[in-house]
Amino acid sequence: MLTHDLGRQVFGNPANAGNTISLQDANQLLDDWVKNESLKRHMRQVAALMKAWAREVEKLDDVGQLKWETAGLLHDADWDQWPDDHCKRIVEELEKRDIDPEIIHAIASHGPRFFGVEPVTTMDKMLYAFDELSGFIHAYSLMRPTGYEGMDVKGVRKRLKDKAFAAQVSREDIADAAQRAAREVDELIAFAITHQAGV
Repeated sequence: MLTHDLGRQVFGNPANAGNTISLQDANQLLDDWVKNESLKRHMRQVAALMKAWAREVEKLDDVGQLKWETAGLLHDADWDQWPDDHCKRIVEELEKRDIDPEIIHAIASHGPRFFGVEPVTTMDKMLYAFDELSGFIHAYSLMRPTGYEGMDVKGVRKRLKDKAFAAQVSREDIADAAQRAAREVDELIAFAITHQAGV
């Protein structure tokens, strides 16, 4: 259901390709816009996953890693203060700042059934893949006496089958995102457990 339809598929100006926002500026934007500490943690965890995947799997250089990281860091930046304008505000803000269209498109496509924007690039697909899954895994860590320590794929899978646990997390989106990224859900779970634990 398109609850936050952005009404377009093209974002940013192609002339701004390669323009990234510094981590300092991205974190300042996060602090200005997001007061909910749990939401900040979620975005920082997704950012950590995106950067690690860009580095370890995609073998991107520092600039490429920064693009992926900032997409993760800012993907929910407008949710706290402007939930009705979710994605629209952050997309427009980054367009005003002349940021690389690839970063903006990744953010715009991180929930295709909400925003009506299809993930196209690998960065798009991995942001969509990590968003819901990261939040689910963190919710699971909060109910475990040892948190992330000793967490395994089997335990996460068991909780995914329990529809009453973290009921707001869409299992359908997790499966759809993994399929679009041509990755197994178990692979993504294992990666997330390892790379977001300390964030």
